[in-house]
Amino acid sequence: MDPVLITQLWWIAPGALAAGTVGFATVRWRGSRGGRRLALDAARHDVKVARQIASDRRHALKMARADAAHAAAERSARRLTGDDVAAARQILRERERDLRAAQADLHAKRVRLSAARAALPSASAPRPLDRLRAEHDAITARWMSYETDPAMQIAYPAMTDVRQPATAAYLRAAGQAVEARRETEYRATPATYSAYRDAVAALERSLVAAEHHARVQSGERASAPGWQDAAQDVLSRSAEVLDKAAEAAASALSSWNNRKRR
Repeated sequence: MDPVLITQLWWIAPGALAAGTVGFATVRWRGSRGGRRLALDAARHDVKVARQIASDRRHALKMARADAAHAAAERSARRLTGDDVAAARQILRERERDLRAAQADLHAKRVRLSAARAALPSASAPRPLDRLRAEHDAITARWMSYETDPAMQIAYPAMTDVRQPATAAYLRAAGQAVEARRETEYRATPATYSAYRDAVAALERSLVAAEHHARVQSGERASAPGWQDAAQDVLSRSAEVLDKAAEAAASALSSWNNRKRR
C-alpha cells in the first residue's frame, strides 16, 4: 500500500472506534433511561423535588411566624397598626396551608415510589414509557369517538364545541400531553417521564370532566366527582397526623436518651 495513503488515513481507525463507542454508549444510555426502571427513577425524582419544596415551605413558614411575632411586638409599641398585624397573620395562615399541601404531596410521592418499586416490570414486560404512551393513545381514541361517531356527535354535541370551557380545557391538556410526549421521545429521563405521566393524568381528568359536562348539557343526570376533593382532604390530614406523630416520637426518644445519660 502507498505509504502516503497510509499517512493520510491513519486517523480513520481510531475515529471509527470512537464513533462506535459513542454510539454504543448512547444506545445503552437510552436503553437504561427508557427501560423498565424509568418509572422507578421518575418516582425517586418526584420524591426529591417534593422534599425540597416541603423544606422551602417549612422555611417560609418559620419566616412568616417571625414576621407575625415582630408585627405583634411593633403593634404593642404603637409602631404598626392592627391592619399590619392582620396582614402578617394572614400570610402566616397561607404559609401553614402551603406547608400542609407540600407535606401531603410528599406523602403521596412516597406512596407512589413504594408502588413503583413493587411494580417494577420484568425483563419481558412492556416498558413503563410504552405503557404510558398506550394509555395516552387510549385517551385520545376515547376522545376521537366523539369526533368521528355521528351518534356520539348528536348525543353529546358539547364534546366537540370548543366554546364549552370543559372542552377547551381538554384541548389545552391534550396539547400539553403531546408536547410532554415529544420531550420523552427526544430524551427519556426521569424528569421528562414524570412530566409526561402527570400530563397524561391531567388529560384523563379533563376528559372525564368534559364528559360529565356534556352529559349534563344533554339532560343526563351524572354524579359529580366530589369524592376527589374529599380524598385529597383526608390525605392532607393523614400526612399532618403522621408528621405530628413522628415529631412526638422523636421528642420522646430524645428525652429518654437524655434521662439515661443523666
